[in-house]
Amino acid sequence: MTSALFHPATGPARRTVVAAAGAASLGAVLAACGGSDDDASGDTGTAPSGNPSQEAGGGGSGGGENAGAGAALAATADIPEGGGKVFPDQKVVVTQPAAGDFKAFSATCTHQGCAVKSVADGLINCPCHNSSFSITDGSVQGGPAPKPLPAVQITVSGDSIRLAG
Repeated sequence: MTSALFHPATGPARRTVVAAAGAASLGAVLAACGGSDDDASGDTGTAPSGNPSQEAGGGGSGGGENAGAGAALAATADIPEGGGKVFPDQKVVVTQPAAGDFKAFSATCTHQGCAVKSVADGLINCPCHNSSFSITDGSVQGGPAPKPLPAVQITVSGDSIRLAG
């Protein structure tokens, strides 16, 4: 008598293969929606700034602690007025709600920890469950996110944007 899990002439039973494939798929879905914040990307346009030094946000932590204090993120010209750019390696999104007014927030969605992917139409967008946040203050503008994106401290000096620290 042969096992239900393995048939010597044909290899693993169909039930075993289907169950393994289902488990692998479930793992991929959970990784995408779970607490992972390892990947983020996306950006929009460019715009210059004349503000020599500025800090963004008010408290909170989040995206910048893995990048190292003082790490250069971008030139001010890389951040579009009325938009922003996601920095996946630093887990930070930098926005420019008005000319010369730069803000930074954690790029980790407050819903289930997915990485935000883009900035468009005045919103920071998370693709996992369609949460969106204001480029001005990180407040929730739509979706299931329960709280705003935490602010991240940056400095703007000349045409350089850096993580504060």
